[in-house]
Amino acid sequence: MQINLISDTVTKPTEGMLEAMMQAEVGDDVFKQDPTVNALEAKVAEMFGMEAALFFPSGTMANQTAIKIHTQPAEQLICDKWAHVYNFEGGGASFNSGVSCALIDGDRGMFTATQVEKLINDPENYHLAKTTLVAVENTTNKGGGACWDIEELKKINEVCKQHHLNYHLDGARLFNAMVAKGEEPKQYGNLFNTISICMSKGLGAPVGSLLIGTEEHIKKAIRIRKLFGGAMRQAGYLAAAAIYALNNNVDRLADDHKKAKALGAALENSPLIKKVEPIETNIVIFYTTVGVDENEFVQKLANKNILIIGMGDGKLRMVTHLYFTDKMLEKVVAEIGKLEM
Repeated sequence: MQINLISDTVTKPTEGMLEAMMQAEVGDDVFKQDPTVNALEAKVAEMFGMEAALFFPSGTMANQTAIKIHTQPAEQLICDKWAHVYNFEGGGASFNSGVSCALIDGDRGMFTATQVEKLINDPENYHLAKTTLVAVENTTNKGGGACWDIEELKKINEVCKQHHLNYHLDGARLFNAMVAKGEEPKQYGNLFNTISICMSKGLGAPVGSLLIGTEEHIKKAIRIRKLFGGAMRQAGYLAAAAIYALNNNVDRLADDHKKAKALGAALENSPLIKKVEPIETNIVIFYTTVGVDENEFVQKLANKNILIIGMGDGKLRMVTHLYFTDKMLEKVVAEIGKLEM
């Protein structure tokens, strides 16, 4: 039995999801004639209380489209130094949109309204890049699945309004945050100009993300998605999986969070582990003790058919998901307890 904790993207469709996919009514989405894609986009827009949504093949493409909508070349976006849009999207902000990133030294991928305000360039100073966009990520990937305080997000929203900045949410794991904090989608829809959400992480769909915004934003996004090569034909089979995920896999995220905390407790009891970051959702970030090689730690678990990922400098990650069962949890906890270097 292999146990894969590298990411929550390793899941495969369940029988119920596969059945929904096979029964999907499809058409040509390039002509906006796929009824299942149209239903998904309408469902998500209504869920967040926003005007429209657009289905994308990846979260990276959805985020990069948002950046291009909100900026012009030579402008600047503000984000955390650990932000996915800066670190893990192939340099797309500079290549696709020609913008620079002003990086905030935040706390586990999160920052404050005060920190944002300090980085906004004077729009009258033509020596400086014009600041036009603030991007936040919830939950934070490199920050170990940390959840933003929605009150701080409201304060950043006010700063953006005062300075006429756009405000984008990379919500790849937003449903994890909402389940953990007892929040609702419309609370976020009220704050942001655009939001991206991912179906293929904690929700367990095989492919797809959505960008949500105003009708004008989505009209622009359709053109940019085409430019990026993201227009799809009979995408309803994938959209059906996303609809199934939204209907069946949101509340169960709490179980992933519970398992992550159990893994964290086992790691804290291991003499091989120096520190475990606070665990709020389904990502467990931890650090090996001085003298314990992270690559060897990863390999020792791999020898037991337990796959995790190293992030460099003694930092490692485990991610729980719907394929990680109670039986698997028991095995991982037991193996951590027995592990020696």
